[in-house]
Amino acid sequence: MSGIADRGLSATPAGIGQTDWLADALGLALVEGSPQPLATRLYHQLREWIQTGRLVCGQRLPSSRQLAGELGLGRNTVLAAFDQLLAEGFLVTRHGSGTFVADLAFPCTAQPIAQPAKAVGLTTSHTLPSRADAPSLSSRGTSLLAFCHAGRERPILAPGVPALDRFPHGPWQRLIRRHQQRMPQEWLAYQAQGGVPTLREALADYLQLSRSVRCRPEQILIVQGAQQGFELIARLLSDPGDKVWIEEPGYPGAQACFAAAGLDLQAVPVDDEGLSVAAAAHAESPRLIYVTPSHQYPSGVTMSLSRRLALLEAAERHGAWIVEDDYDSEFRYGQRPIAALQGLVDDSRVIYVGTFSKVMYPGLRLGYVVLPEALVEPFRRANARLHREGQYPVQAALAEFIVGGQFSRHIRRMRDCYRRRQALLRKALAPAVARGLRLSDGQAGMHLVAWLDEAEQERELLGRGAAQGLSLSPLSSYYLKAPARPGLVLGYAGTVEAEIERAGRWLAREWLSLG
Repeated sequence: MSGIADRGLSATPAGIGQTDWLADALGLALVEGSPQPLATRLYHQLREWIQTGRLVCGQRLPSSRQLAGELGLGRNTVLAAFDQLLAEGFLVTRHGSGTFVADLAFPCTAQPIAQPAKAVGLTTSHTLPSRADAPSLSSRGTSLLAFCHAGRERPILAPGVPALDRFPHGPWQRLIRRHQQRMPQEWLAYQAQGGVPTLREALADYLQLSRSVRCRPEQILIVQGAQQGFELIARLLSDPGDKVWIEEPGYPGAQACFAAAGLDLQAVPVDDEGLSVAAAAHAESPRLIYVTPSHQYPSGVTMSLSRRLALLEAAERHGAWIVEDDYDSEFRYGQRPIAALQGLVDDSRVIYVGTFSKVMYPGLRLGYVVLPEALVEPFRRANARLHREGQYPVQAALAEFIVGGQFSRHIRRMRDCYRRRQALLRKALAPAVARGLRLSDGQAGMHLVAWLDEAEQERELLGRGAAQGLSLSPLSSYYLKAPARPGLVLGYAGTVEAEIERAGRWLAREWLSLG
């Protein structure tokens, strides 16, 4: 938080007589039962009113303290919304005067928002009229945006975030600098090799030994994260309207990528053995099948061997490609990592996708795709044409990081760290667990799922968390179809111990108070 309380915001009513109704209008708009955090909803509502001219240029806003009090929100929630609008240039501060709507290209001659008695129709932001000259998105773009949720205010208990505080920054930066200084001149030109050869060789050895993946270095394509790998797969192996079986609940990133490609997403339920092939017996024939068999996201279950064999048989029968997303298989507690699905049979039907965003850090923006032999050349050429290749010095540094043993040591340290952090979260939630709160078994991965009985419980906890500046991840948002099972996806890996204990104790108390 950037401390906007110190920017001279006045607690007195804003000028031009608009604040008497502003809080009431916002209160109406925020009544909607959205799973988004309150700060995010407040930000979007204010931003849209500014863009549509309903909050006019130069209009002064109430202070964060006053607005929080009138809306019944935590002040940090209002501060987060204000900070985002200030950072994006929608608001400006004037020392000693307050916070005002910026002078933007939007029309300043529009009438301000009507009085609350006339604003009942503004209860949700999507009912506000758009400007005539607003850009018209494609149907694919509109579909994609349905999967694009606002970023979290704070990373406390956010799933999918590694322990950035434990990353060996010093040794890693030294490796980066050394390879940048030694960079050959040809790396300055466009590349089409599929990645630095030393990294592909190091990955081939690592994947064969740790994941039982069958591959040669030439079959590995280095990409800028798993999402780019999914995009290439969708572009090269499917056409708009083709079916893709996808886990229910499942990973929103994959859902978004396949929806953006114009594919028809077919939700296949997940149970205690993973994706249920039998449940898809009457589904239409897929072109792609997306799975996270080693550690299903977000439920955490491991696909049984019988299910894996059934899935391979179904892919062969339908002529479909299996997309195996192996995003965090290194982090298992009390047992060895599960072998990859790709290694069970020959690789003709399985495309294995991995990422360094969990085992290293998300900002690295490196992932890889292990391709069947017949797909190597077209994928390499398409990737070089569509995305180009880059970060060769970083790739070379990562190769040395792996070959020199630092990568394996880092994974072992993180495995111990995450085991401790999960135990802390379980301890903090123990009073609620003793009264019936159910948690996933946590034998692997970087998050736990807290299963809830009712959707109303999920909505209530999300709202209470937002008021405390805590952005929780609702399990229902991982579902494509209703009814969605309610719950919370609680990431412990990227949250420091003190925050885990504080947030866990708070969540236990709030759950118990729901009765």
